[in-house]
Amino acid sequence: MGKALVTAPLNHYKILMFSLCLLYAPCIIVVMVWKPILKLPHITEFPMSKVRVLVVYDKAMIRDGIQALLGLHDDIEVVGEASEGREAIEKAQELAPDVMLINITAAGPNVLNTIRHLRKKNSKVKVLALTNHDNREEIVFAIRAGSAGCVSKTAPGSELISAIRALQRGEFFLYPSALEIVITDYRQLKNAQPHDQLTPRQRDVLKLVVDGYTSREIADILNTNLKTIQGHVATTMMKLDIHNRAKLVKYAIRSGLVTLE
Repeated sequence: MGKALVTAPLNHYKILMFSLCLLYAPCIIVVMVWKPILKLPHITEFPMSKVRVLVVYDKAMIRDGIQALLGLHDDIEVVGEASEGREAIEKAQELAPDVMLINITAAGPNVLNTIRHLRKKNSKVKVLALTNHDNREEIVFAIRAGSAGCVSKTAPGSELISAIRALQRGEFFLYPSALEIVITDYRQLKNAQPHDQLTPRQRDVLKLVVDGYTSREIADILNTNLKTIQGHVATTMMKLDIHNRAKLVKYAIRSGLVTLE
C-alpha cells in the first residue's frame, strides 16, 4: 500500500512533465530553426555612413600624415587629396566629399575664390581650414570665405577628428582663441569702414596696383616674392568684398585710400 502511494505521485509527475514537453516543444523547435534569422543583426550588417574627406595640403609628407591619422578611425574615409586650389576644385567635383580639409596657404593666393567656387559648385561640401595658431588674418580669411571651421596646425590629432565629426553633424568648429578672433572681427566690422582692416603692407600693395604695376613688378619693388604679393592682393579683395582688380582700383580711388598723381 505504501509503495502504491509513492508510485502514484511519481506517475502524476511524469504525466505533468510529458504534457509540458508537448506544450512547449513547438516553440523550442521554432526557436532552434529560426534562431539565425531572428537574432539581431551585428552592427557590421548596418554600417555607419563614413565621413568622406578630401585633404588639400601643399606638402606631400604632411598629406600622408593626415591621411594616416584619419585612416585610424572607422567613421572617416579619405577619398582623395590635392596640393593646390585648382586641383582641389576638380577633385571635389569628381569625388563629392562631405568635408574638405584645406591648408589655407596650400590653396594659393586665390584661396578665397577657391572656397567660394567650391561652395558654389557643391553647396553640401563643408570646408575645414587648417590655419597657423592664432593667426588672425588666416582665421578671418577662412571664415569670411565660407569655411565652416578652423583647426590650428599645432592642435592634437584628436581635435582634428572632433572638428571633422562636428562639421558632418552640421555644426561649426572653432577652437577657443579662434572664436575670440572671429567675434572681435565681427564687432570691428560693425563700427568700421572695410578698408580700415587693411594692414600697412596691404595699403602699399594697393597703391602700386592702382599705379598700374603687375604683381610681379610689385614683388620686385617691395623686394619680396610673387606669391606673397598675390596673397596681399587676394586678402585685400576679400576684406573689401571685391572680386577683380578694376573694381579694386575704383574703390581705392573713391574711398581716398590713394590719390592719382
